[in-house]
Amino acid sequence: MKALNFILIGHPVAHSMSPAIHGAVYRRHGLPHAYEAVDCPSEQDVLRQIDRVRRGEIAGANVTVPWKRFALASADRADATAADTGAANVLLRADDGAVVAHNTDVAALAERLAAGKAQGDAAVVLGNGGAALAAVAACRAAGATSVTVSARSWIDEADPSSWRGRADFDRLGAELATWSRAESSRLSNALRSAAVVVQSTSAGMVGAGGGQELADMIPWKRLRSDAFLYDVVYNPPITPFLERARSLGLKGEGGLSMLVGQAALAVRLWLGIAAPRAEMTAAAERLLFGMSS
Repeated sequence: MKALNFILIGHPVAHSMSPAIHGAVYRRHGLPHAYEAVDCPSEQDVLRQIDRVRRGEIAGANVTVPWKRFALASADRADATAADTGAANVLLRADDGAVVAHNTDVAALAERLAAGKAQGDAAVVLGNGGAALAAVAACRAAGATSVTVSARSWIDEADPSSWRGRADFDRLGAELATWSRAESSRLSNALRSAAVVVQSTSAGMVGAGGGQELADMIPWKRLRSDAFLYDVVYNPPITPFLERARSLGLKGEGGLSMLVGQAALAVRLWLGIAAPRAEMTAAAERLLFGMSS
């Protein structure tokens, strides 16, 4: 069997669990394939990697922050999962050589939200990047009829029409809210009724920082006592956001389950095989918790 090469495109990527997760798949199925995390600080770096997919040097690519929107715009075609969301986390090479963008984040996150959410049809998403777009779509897929989005850069002093990502969230039918701790703010009102709250930024991620600052900016007393909180960050396994939530008795979950879920769906797209999720999760946890392999 010919060995195939797969990569992760993002910045930073040194913290990524993806090589370990995909390596577990290859070992389970006896495949000679390789998976590498490629740090891409600039758009030109991303385009070089996409060209490698187009030429067939790379059989497929995952995409992580901050390049999910850019990957969609740079692909030759888009599957509905990516086009409808406005972001791509998977690229594959079609038979005609075209690079096709997909999004497996949505299905993976929707699965976790449906399993953990409280009763209710309202959700709040924190952030305005590609992961936030997927989170809005996932909340809808998990049954939310109302999704409110807020980002730390969306402040009262700024013109709402200038908010980064506004058009994409409008297209997805999300309600937009200024980031505010005020009792009467739209964000506070949305948090009071939210059955699900998704933290979709890189804040708190190893190599990114900002987790404590974000946790300090959230009006925790507004949240329902039975709300389900999900942080898309998976490294560290307990972010400041989750630590604060749990200290208040709130139910929360980190992003490892979503990471494994989206990887399993990517493997099916690239190779047409079932992915061993338990083994993929164990491989990631060995790294996360400092266990020997």
